[in-house]
Amino acid sequence: MSGSPQFRINEVFEARAPLYTYYGQQDIEDDLVGMDSEGGDRKQVRTFDKVNTLCQGDVVFSLISGKSTVVGVKHQGYLYTQNYVKLLPNVKLDSTYLVYLLNEDEFIKKQFQVGLQGSQVLKYTLKQVKELELPALPTIEKQRMIGELYFKQLRLEAFRNRAASLETAIVLEKLRRAIHK
Repeated sequence: MSGSPQFRINEVFEARAPLYTYYGQQDIEDDLVGMDSEGGDRKQVRTFDKVNTLCQGDVVFSLISGKSTVVGVKHQGYLYTQNYVKLLPNVKLDSTYLVYLLNEDEFIKKQFQVGLQGSQVLKYTLKQVKELELPALPTIEKQRMIGELYFKQLRLEAFRNRAASLETAIVLEKLRRAIHK
């Protein structure tokens, strides 16, 4: 399902109008690692229009970055624009495994690259996503295990990166203090 065309949303300034927060690239990254990034103002809009929103557990794919994730509880109700696609996997396909395939599988990557050849702007299309051919699927149990391990590994990597960044900040602060003594 394609997102709401952003330019067609009629913004209103009435307090009684529903307030929506836009789902963006940083939200995909946050949902992938199960962590919140620091800071950053969220773009919002008030409208009476019917817009497409996300639910926890939805699989979302960015047509801009080619990345996908499973939407976390924090982004429940966020409005997604035409730059994103909500994927509706069938019962034979685990959501976390689908995200793993879209983000990491070489067979999938090759299909996307064929569609991008000769293109000046690297943007994926809804047609490309719909026409993707998936590799042979393992059992649903194995899919769940792979998907769960994939998300846990991304989270672990994010924790390590955050720890390294904080360690650097501490060392730099100690160096600044040592210089000014």
